[in-house]
Amino acid sequence: MDWDKLRIFHAVASAGSLTHAGDSLHLSQSAVSRQIRALEESLNTTLFHRHARGLILTEQGELLFEATRSMNKRLDAAAARIRDSEEEVFGELRVTTTIAFGTLWLAPRLSKLYERFPDLKIDLNLEERVLDLPMREADVAIRMKEPSQADLIRKKLMGIRIGLYASRDYLDRAPPIERFEDIAQHRVITQGPTSAQVAAGQSLAERLLSHEPQSLLTINNYFGVLQATLSDLGVGVIPDYITEDFPTLVRVLPEVESGEVPVFLAYPEELRQSKRVAAFREFVQEEVIAHRRRVREMAA
Repeated sequence: MDWDKLRIFHAVASAGSLTHAGDSLHLSQSAVSRQIRALEESLNTTLFHRHARGLILTEQGELLFEATRSMNKRLDAAAARIRDSEEEVFGELRVTTTIAFGTLWLAPRLSKLYERFPDLKIDLNLEERVLDLPMREADVAIRMKEPSQADLIRKKLMGIRIGLYASRDYLDRAPPIERFEDIAQHRVITQGPTSAQVAAGQSLAERLLSHEPQSLLTINNYFGVLQATLSDLGVGVIPDYITEDFPTLVRVLPEVESGEVPVFLAYPEELRQSKRVAAFREFVQEEVIAHRRRVREMAA
């Protein structure tokens, strides 16, 4: 099968348009169309349904697109390994983690990594969905549970716990919180029961809601929970890795917290020798050690 035609097919399938694919490939629309027709003739099948709004893959086209998508990801991985220099760290590194961890813990620390490796390009993908590392949806992941896939290298970075926090201004004007039952007199700010979150966080939220707080604000990620808590809206259910950088937050009912949530760094086995991955891994490990030291000092 002609690799050049497959490359053009993949671009058209991704763009859903001959014109847009041609722009990305620096080819005319007619040249792209000829290549697609030639590929369809060689396979003796129709790959696209054509209509006024663009192109839609046929069932046979979907099968071929899945194959070219997999090929592209493996080619990207091979190219990344080839580009890794023995002496330097450069090129793009795709990192994925949760919205809260990426926004509040990782991103503020990346300046130190860039100072060390100015030619490194980080593509930070923040979402609650777990991306498929072996299929090259990302190079490195930081996850709030141990990855289950066997072909990943994984390292536990730290354990976190989720507790109750409120701003000093809120606590100054709100009824005192001395027992768990006092939560009923307050507004609780937490992720909703249907939000994507770790089981430990969901269990704590359900325990709080069972006491029927006076008011409730649910937000689908911890970044929002933090912002609402900082804005004096109530008692927030927040992971402890966040609170170090926000000294105006006060721990409420320290004995009430979730079980430990492990934080893992993971990447595909095929990137074991990657200089970029190694640089990122070492940077994160150093920052975790520094984070633990600051937490111990604050507790002393």
